[in-house]
Amino acid sequence: MHIEVIEGGLLTTVQDRGRHGWRHLGVGCAGAADAYSAAVANLLVGNPPDAALLEATLRGPTLRFERAATIALCGADMAADVDGIPVAPWRRIVLADGATLRLRNAQRGARLYLAIDGGIAVAPVLGSRSTELRAGFGGHRGRALRPGDRLPLGDATQSPSATLQQADAWFDPSPDLTFAPDANLRVLAGSAQGGCEALIAAPAWTVAPASNRQGVRLLGAALTTGFAADARSEPVLPGTVQVPPDGRPIVLLCDAQTVGGYARVAHVIEADLPRLAQCRPGDRVRFALVDEDAAFTLRRAQTQRLARLAVALRR
Repeated sequence: MHIEVIEGGLLTTVQDRGRHGWRHLGVGCAGAADAYSAAVANLLVGNPPDAALLEATLRGPTLRFERAATIALCGADMAADVDGIPVAPWRRIVLADGATLRLRNAQRGARLYLAIDGGIAVAPVLGSRSTELRAGFGGHRGRALRPGDRLPLGDATQSPSATLQQADAWFDPSPDLTFAPDANLRVLAGSAQGGCEALIAAPAWTVAPASNRQGVRLLGAALTTGFAADARSEPVLPGTVQVPPDGRPIVLLCDAQTVGGYARVAHVIEADLPRLAQCRPGDRVRFALVDEDAAFTLRRAQTQRLARLAVALRR
């Protein structure tokens, strides 16, 4: 069974938890930009954590389902309806065979995750079903979805339904996601001397329209770039804050390259990467310095919230 793409949306791709273990060969991780929302969506429909799902950016697709399915919509606040009936996010939704799901413009946040019971059964490449857009492999033909595409689905985990059903219980994504236009991101200091202090001292940065899955570009008063004059290429990861010669930071996201020559002034902690991924053009970003102990504590608390959700859903 498949889902048929009627409209592809602005940028809709197949993603999972990412492609790991290949950075030494120059292959980045890809995967869901907001791994937290993607994990919740998969939990809600009974999928394993690494099941493939769809990531829609700013405007979602229109999809027709060739079988009954249980779905969940998590992440950005994106208006959605099934055959004209509005549906709500952060809960289980059961669709009948032949149903059409329409996702519209995001009102808050940037990325929505659509999980479907059984997952999206595209072939894995290097151990992952994630789409690597720059290299053009993985996911569905290595690209964003287009009208006429058909995505294979894994076996359903729920009984077929003849009508639309929505669960009353819903999951509250806070404190991990607030969708506020002012995002506070906690960072560890980078290797560039003086760079982190200058980054944090800035009153606010504005997310640039040129941002994408590779990195969030920030606009504001340029940082002094003297510290980057003789920067050597160094390893980078999602969350690394680089400063190019124009002095305006770039915070790397899930499609980040594996090495970079710009100064590494800071690194956004893993627990705050979902907030970073949900930043929209025009949103403002502020940074605060934390130490490694705080970063581990915050990440552990986030993991525990997901574990508690998994236990609650099994009851």
